[in-house]
Amino acid sequence: MPVRRTLAVGGELLVVVAVVSLLAGQVLGYPVLLGFVETGSMEPTLEAGDGFVAVPTALDDDIEEGDVIVFRAERIQGGGLTTHRVVGETERGYITRGDANPFTDQDGDEPPVREPRIVAKAWQVGGSVVVIPHLGTAVVGVQTAVADTQRVLAALTGTRSVFGAQGLTYLLLALSTALYVVDLFASDGDGRDRSRSRDRTTGVSTRLVVAALAGLIVVTATAAMVVPAGTQEFGVVSAEFDSDSPTVIRQGESDSLTYRVPNAGVVPVVVYLTPESEGVAVDPERLRVGGRASADATLTLSAPPETGFYRRYVTEYRYLAVLPTPLIDACYRIHPWLPIIVIDAAMGVPFYLFGLWVVGTGRIRSRSRSRSRSRSLPGVATVRRLFDRDG
Repeated sequence: MPVRRTLAVGGELLVVVAVVSLLAGQVLGYPVLLGFVETGSMEPTLEAGDGFVAVPTALDDDIEEGDVIVFRAERIQGGGLTTHRVVGETERGYITRGDANPFTDQDGDEPPVREPRIVAKAWQVGGSVVVIPHLGTAVVGVQTAVADTQRVLAALTGTRSVFGAQGLTYLLLALSTALYVVDLFASDGDGRDRSRSRDRTTGVSTRLVVAALAGLIVVTATAAMVVPAGTQEFGVVSAEFDSDSPTVIRQGESDSLTYRVPNAGVVPVVVYLTPESEGVAVDPERLRVGGRASADATLTLSAPPETGFYRRYVTEYRYLAVLPTPLIDACYRIHPWLPIIVIDAAMGVPFYLFGLWVVGTGRIRSRSRSRSRSRSLPGVATVRRLFDRDG
C-alpha cells in the first residue's frame, strides 16, 4: 500500500475511533477515550468547545493533585459531569477548581469529590493536558444542524422526534461509521483501477461480514454488563432521634435496607456489590441472578457520631454468567474489567469461527453467473454429506 494511501487510511481510522468513542460515551454516560468542555471554566488550558483524551478511572484510578478530572458534580450548574482540576485533597475527598475560577468548587456548595464520583481524567504529557481543539464545537454544531432539520421535518409531517437531537446525531454517526468500515475493508486498497477488478477477489469478504456479526454480539453483551451497573449513592442523615426511614439513623448507630438487583435479560448474571465508602456494608457481596428474575442483598448503613448529612456509595459490577463462576471470581479479583474482556472473547471468538465454518472464507459477489450446478456453502455441504452418509 502506498505511503499516501496508508496515511489517508490511518487518518480515516482515527476519525472512526473518535466517532466510536463519542458513541460509547453517550451510551455509558461518561467520556470514553474522548471528552470535551462546553464552558470556559478551564481556560486557558481548555477553551470552550475544546476536546481532550479521557482515561477512564477503571483503567487509571491514581488521582493526584494537578490532575484534570471528570466527575459527577452534585451542585455545580445543577449537577452533572464537570471537568475541573484537583488542587487539594482532604479526608472527605478531593478539592477541585476550574483553572479560570478564582475559588474552588468546595468554596461554594459542592462537597469534596470522592473517588466513586470520578469517571475519568484528562491525559497529560509533561504536565500539560493533550488538547483536541474545537472537538466539542464540531459535535455541538452537528447536533444543532440535526435539531434544525428535525424541526423542519416535524413541521412538514406533524410528528415528533423519537431519538432527540443528540440521540439522532449519534445514530447517524454510527451508521456512517459502519458504512465506512464496510467500504474500507471491502475495497482491495492496493490503488489499482477498480474497473479492472472483475476476478474472484471482488465483493465483500465473508470474514468481514462474520466479524461484523461477532462484533454486534460483543457490543450487545458489553452493554448488558456495563449499562445496568455503576455506582449507587445513598444519602444518610445522622440524627439525634429515631426514624422509620432507613436512611435517617440515630447518630453513631446503623440501620439496614434491602438492595434489589433485577435482571431483565434471559441470560443469568453474576453481580458483585462493593462498598466504596466508609459506613456501608453489603451482605452478600456476590449474587447470582437468574434470567428475568431478581435477587436481594442487605445493605447496612452507619451514621457517624456527628449529626449531619453524609453520602454512602456502593458500586455494582455485573457479568453475564456464560463462564463458570470460579473463573469470573478469579478474573474479578485481578481487575473488575477483566471478566468483561474474557466473557466478550468467549462469546465473540466461537461465533466468528463457527460463522467462517458455515459460510467459508470467500467473498460475497453481487453479480451472478449462470452455472449448470449450484454451489452450497461449506458448512451446509458438510452437514448435507453427513445426512447423505446416514441414508
